[in-house]
Amino acid sequence: MAQLLKVQNFTVSSDGYGAGTGQSLEHPFGHADPRVMMAWAGATDSWPNRTEPGGSRGLDDFLVRDFSRNIGAEIMGRNKFGPVRGEWPDLEWGGWWGDDTPFHTPVFVLTHFPRPALTKGDTTFHFVGGDPADVFAQAKQAAEGRDVRLGGGAQTVREFLDAGLVDSLHVAVAPVELGDGSRLWTTPDELDDRYEHDVVPSPSGVVHHLFWR
Repeated sequence: MAQLLKVQNFTVSSDGYGAGTGQSLEHPFGHADPRVMMAWAGATDSWPNRTEPGGSRGLDDFLVRDFSRNIGAEIMGRNKFGPVRGEWPDLEWGGWWGDDTPFHTPVFVLTHFPRPALTKGDTTFHFVGGDPADVFAQAKQAAEGRDVRLGGGAQTVREFLDAGLVDSLHVAVAPVELGDGSRLWTTPDELDDRYEHDVVPSPSGVVHHLFWR
């Protein structure tokens, strides 16, 4: 069975931005508020960080629950891993998540600046260069027959889309405008020449866009 490259639960603003400007250690999403952007997911019964019982069911919950199903590796851009640019000033930065990462698989971080692999619990981060096809080949091998998740950010997703490598894409459009930042698209219809495309509004206020080959 073919291994798929999947984008799951990637959330953008109504004007197409996955993150704002001015990313920093204190503001991983720049001027975007992740509590607003990801409110639809955080309200679900299956949200992994839920500390109290309850939460919504329905499509939002299904998509949150499906996030890790049959995923054997993740690919992410360097800015999803952290705010450091250029050469690594030291090797102490281990990602936004500390020792408790949400991945539990090998993760391939795209970078032009080599760095030794880093293990946090059951997650090992590999820092790799190369074109999207080369990186996907490495991730597929590490996934051992399971699918590969493309985690973002928006520029990374576009690179793999433009290379024709993404098999399915789920984007949740949140009811907030950012005006600037890292943009996935101007309109989701940009992908209609390449994918089947369903649009499903949710009671939470987001609109789910589901694309598949």
